[in-house]
Amino acid sequence: MSKWADAQIWEKAWWNNCANTFGEEMKQLLYASRMGLVQTPDANTPYRFDMQGKSILDIGGGPTSLLLKCVNFKKVKVIDPLKFPFWIKKRYESAGIEFQQIKAEKIKEKGWDEIFIYNTLQHTDNVEQVIKNIKKAGKIIRLFEWLDTPVNIGHPQCLTEKNLNRWLGGKGRVDEVKGQNNCWGRAFYGIFIGKKEKV
Repeated sequence: MSKWADAQIWEKAWWNNCANTFGEEMKQLLYASRMGLVQTPDANTPYRFDMQGKSILDIGGGPTSLLLKCVNFKKVKVIDPLKFPFWIKKRYESAGIEFQQIKAEKIKEKGWDEIFIYNTLQHTDNVEQVIKNIKKAGKIIRLFEWLDTPVNIGHPQCLTEKNLNRWLGGKGRVDEVKGQNNCWGRAFYGIFIGKKEKV
């Protein structure tokens, strides 16, 4: 078995039955702010993002994608390699979100306004290939990743600022997160340019 395949087994066990995802959703609010998303509260919730009619592809969004907190979108889709409990797909469907179980290295998506990718690349099999794919998939890439996390059973990749800047063709921002939204570590984030021409 490959390191990536072993990591998928670990990741599935980490999500367990997906019943309590509050900790991860709390972290997503930090990711969203660093990715340039602005909360647009309404009477029901402060945790809401108005996407102004855009199409959004979420790479590695797992069972509780940020897209579940988005409104006013044209079309949205979550891609993740893991098989989640049956009700996760139903939850996405009820919110108007398509879900596809596939490795990010294998996507051939095109024509999206925005790509979301957050806390995902250290879980992939080939980081450079995933970035090549997402650059072809959309006009704008909103990204948040953790840097310099040692390779372990659940994380087959160690991301560096130098490599991410090179592969993305831009310069991300880097800072230390110390406990905000229960997050700790060296963060890399930004908004990057994907496919410039119309598809």
